Amino acid sequence: MAEEVVERVVVRAPLKRCYEVVSQIDGYAEWVPHMREVEVLDRDRKKRPKRVAFKVGAFGRSTSYTLDYDYSSAPRGLSWVQVDGDLMSKLDGSYAFDELSDGSTEVTYRLKAELKVPLPGFVKKRAESLVMHAALADLKTRAEALAAQEPA
Repeated sequence: MAEEVVERVVVRAPLKRCYEVVSQIDGYAEWVPHMREVEVLDRDRKKRPKRVAFKVGAFGRSTSYTLDYDYSSAPRGLSWVQVDGDLMSKLDGSYAFDELSDGSTEVTYRLKAELKVPLPGFVKKRAESLVMHAALADLKTRAEALAAQEPA
């Protein structure tokens, strides 16, 4: 059974910048530490990555999965569903962006994950922690660094 994990973080960057960071999927390997390979298999009419294959390494092991992206909520959100994977039977999720009055953005990350093979609870929790870190902490670092480079 798939479990949903929801986390939020406030990023000191405009909504537009946060959305740009997560929607430039083919660049994830540049700023997501455990991302080994990103291959765009298909693009939509606006040339955005639609179907993307990923290879990720962690705990001395690699995993591969393919996601289909949905941009219908852009720029306030981005979602995806897994269409293939070696260890996961489900890896569906979304980002939602809410602009705050000070120009920052609250980012909400949702992920429903289901493993093909059961793992001990502590291993599963560690894997969830790594995914959430890349999804939020690394996003926060990247978006804030890019926002700081923009002229005032």
